[in-house]
Amino acid sequence: MMIRFQLLVVLVLVISTVRYRMAQAESNPGNVYTLESVRKGLVRQEDTIVYGLIDRARFPLNSHTYEENYSKIPGFCGSLVEFVVQNTEAVQAKAGRYQNPEENAFFPEHFPLSIVPSYPFTQILHPGAASININKSIWKKYFDELLPILVASGDDGNYAQTAASDLSLLQAISRRIHYGKFVAEVKFRESPQDYEPLIRAKDREGLMKLLTFESVEEMVRKRVEKKAMVFGQDVGLNGDDEKKVKRKFDPSVASRSYQKWIIPLTKEVQVEYLLRRLD
Repeated sequence: MMIRFQLLVVLVLVISTVRYRMAQAESNPGNVYTLESVRKGLVRQEDTIVYGLIDRARFPLNSHTYEENYSKIPGFCGSLVEFVVQNTEAVQAKAGRYQNPEENAFFPEHFPLSIVPSYPFTQILHPGAASININKSIWKKYFDELLPILVASGDDGNYAQTAASDLSLLQAISRRIHYGKFVAEVKFRESPQDYEPLIRAKDREGLMKLLTFESVEEMVRKRVEKKAMVFGQDVGLNGDDEKKVKRKFDPSVASRSYQKWIIPLTKEVQVEYLLRRLD
């Protein structure tokens, strides 16, 4: 009963958010993707990811959250985090979240139909974009590689809160990585003569080189780490406190997450999209 009530509350909140965003979009019809707008979008998403890292670092590992044999949820086969993600995504699907081409679910096979009015989102992507979803890779890297360097070992019993924090961070990371579809489309439209020969030749390596700007990637990593330093510090009112800054988590983890996973996977999405662009 409690779980149903919580899902109902989430549904109401999501529907309210969707209607608010629809109203915003209607009042701002100039919703056009450009290279500048997608860059700004990527920068804004950095904030969400950094705050997500800070929030997840509040809890220790809480390994029972990820153990299938521990939760033993009636009628469900899987861990607690899988239960939370699947059920939350189902509610959000009913609220129309995944009608937005910027959103990609972790468990799309469990989708119910949307029950809210659909909104005509700007459609600039090639139809092949719908087949690109690398959330399985993101899921594996998140739990196998990112969590071990982000959180402390231990158990504080807050398994549901931990799963909810995981979901928020996973969705933020997934949104950023799959936003590569839009980046690739805008870049292709600006310089089709550079991309078309490589696409026709199915030259993955050539496309990856064309998409790689090491100086830009370094700037992004430095900016993300600086945001993590600023956002993740305990703020005091006494001058002496500033000399003894305490961090909520290691800021280098934010930079490393971009270097090792987020940027490479974003470029992987871009390459996959471009290879379908002329189909």
